[in-house]
Amino acid sequence: KIIIISITSDYGNKDFTKGYLKGLLHSQLENPIIVDISHEVSPFNILEASYIIKNSYKSFPRGTIHIIDVDADKTPEQELIVAIFDEHYFVTANNGILSLISEELRPNKVIAITFEGNKFDVFSKVASHVHRGGNINLVGNEINKLKELKDLKIRIKSENQILGNVIYIDNYGNIVTNISKRVFEEYRKERNFSINARSIIFDNIYNSYTEAINFNKEKIYREEEGKKIAIFNNSGYLELGIYKSNPSTVGSAKTLFGLNYGDTISIIFK
Repeated sequence: KIIIISITSDYGNKDFTKGYLKGLLHSQLENPIIVDISHEVSPFNILEASYIIKNSYKSFPRGTIHIIDVDADKTPEQELIVAIFDEHYFVTANNGILSLISEELRPNKVIAITFEGNKFDVFSKVASHVHRGGNINLVGNEINKLKELKDLKIRIKSENQILGNVIYIDNYGNIVTNISKRVFEEYRKERNFSINARSIIFDNIYNSYTEAINFNKEKIYREEEGKKIAIFNNSGYLELGIYKSNPSTVGSAKTLFGLNYGDTISIIFK
């Protein structure tokens, strides 16, 4: 059976860190298959990392080992862990990231790693151990409590209001919230609504960015550049954006709406 090891980090692509970790894995395993999910996570931003992992890990075969090194240093207040979650292995820190990957699922088993060494040695040794078919009970002690980041769950204020948060900003500067289409429809009940993002208000949700543009009009008469648009993205989450946004030219939802990670988005049903 082929076992894949994925890596997600905030290393960036300039420094040697990504190569160092991969080198350790290749030193301990014979021709491992290593997949880089992303190394461009904003420094220490576990919100961003959780969104990337949540929407990518399911496309990997069951049994894949996912190393997540974002704000994952071992400290007296934070242990390194390996968890079996949805038939995948996650090697990371007990920093709350697993609580953000799924609200419905819980890990089958979590082990606090007792291996000594820097985190790169620890991550590579544990991933290699699991890759060889080793029992995760041998790398540490089982724990029953994971850190949870409850303050970034959606809040139902009433039948008429949902409060969510910005959890991801994509490469185009579009804003992704933690409000899912499922929850939205559950509380909407076919009512009109307004989405409030600071001073910006949306009262319509499109199926795609292009659906928001009236292509029956000649191009010079269309409202295109800079048009604000709300959609449910391919992951099923409410996304606020600008049509054909470019952070370096026309601007983006992040810059034009003045939103950042953790900011509150309110939906009011009328």
